[in-house]
Amino acid sequence: MQKSLYITSNGRLRRHENTLYFEMGAEKKAIDIENVEQIHIFGEVDLNTKALNYISQYGIVLHFYNYYGFYAGSFLPRKKNVSGDVVVRQALHYLDREKRLFLAYCFVESAVYHMMRNLRERKEAEAYLIAIEDEWEKGRFNISSISELMGLEGRIRNIYYQSFNQFLPEDFSMEKREKRPPTNPINALISFGNSLIYSHTLSQIYQTQLDPSISFLHEPSEKRFSLSLDISEIFKPLIVDTVIFKLLNNHQLELEHFDEDLNYCYLNQEGKKIFLKEFQSKLETTVRHRQLNRNVSYKGFIRLECYKLIKHFIGDQVYSPLKAWW
Repeated sequence: MQKSLYITSNGRLRRHENTLYFEMGAEKKAIDIENVEQIHIFGEVDLNTKALNYISQYGIVLHFYNYYGFYAGSFLPRKKNVSGDVVVRQALHYLDREKRLFLAYCFVESAVYHMMRNLRERKEAEAYLIAIEDEWEKGRFNISSISELMGLEGRIRNIYYQSFNQFLPEDFSMEKREKRPPTNPINALISFGNSLIYSHTLSQIYQTQLDPSISFLHEPSEKRFSLSLDISEIFKPLIVDTVIFKLLNNHQLELEHFDEDLNYCYLNQEGKKIFLKEFQSKLETTVRHRQLNRNVSYKGFIRLECYKLIKHFIGDQVYSPLKAWW
């Protein structure tokens, strides 16, 4: 299995002959480039065109994060797995109002399912689970537009986040979801994790024939890969939130792993390392797939969603979003 490489230190990426190295002062570490799918850069890293060209030959995606650890941008090598037919059909599904709404609904349906799945495991959150179920059943049959769907999803997510105070340590309480910027540790964790799932999803889309800028739930725009936002909705509660719950309830992350800058709260370097280790472990965890009759990792399920969308666009099989059965 190709893995993700996370660089949290400052240094340089350099190619020497047929080897890629990460240099930190006098220390030099070789990178097993044939077994790397994507590289996530959190530190201040210098790299030149020689290194970029070498990385491109292997189809490795680079993701960059800012000082606070939040997604800044990506370097995508020239795409080899392309299909004009798939992209045209993908665009036609966006242009058709009913087809677009169907796919947008599927993404939200899966997200809500996984939010409820997380709360079913926690008796302290039973009242919030009931509130989400009521809100979903009351609203899902009356959706006639994307804005109405996003409004319903927003109300449900607000209830969901309110439930966190019932089962997370008191030091990580949250009054409301704050993104720009996150002002407390729990908001910082959610934002950091969501940045990671967005970039990992983008890497999986890149490996397929899908166009990452043509989306259905989120409005396509010029400054983001909005299909990655769509698919990420499925996996934020399934991957990101479960990682957060485990790290906080097992006291692997404490307040000492966070720094504050004016009104900005963020993970420090040690905190990032702890989160990234657990996040990668979750991505590599496998589940026996009921239809494929083989083990599939959480990262593999992201790729499978992409393939299911392609089958939907070309008319092979109607899209049915992931609903974790395990």
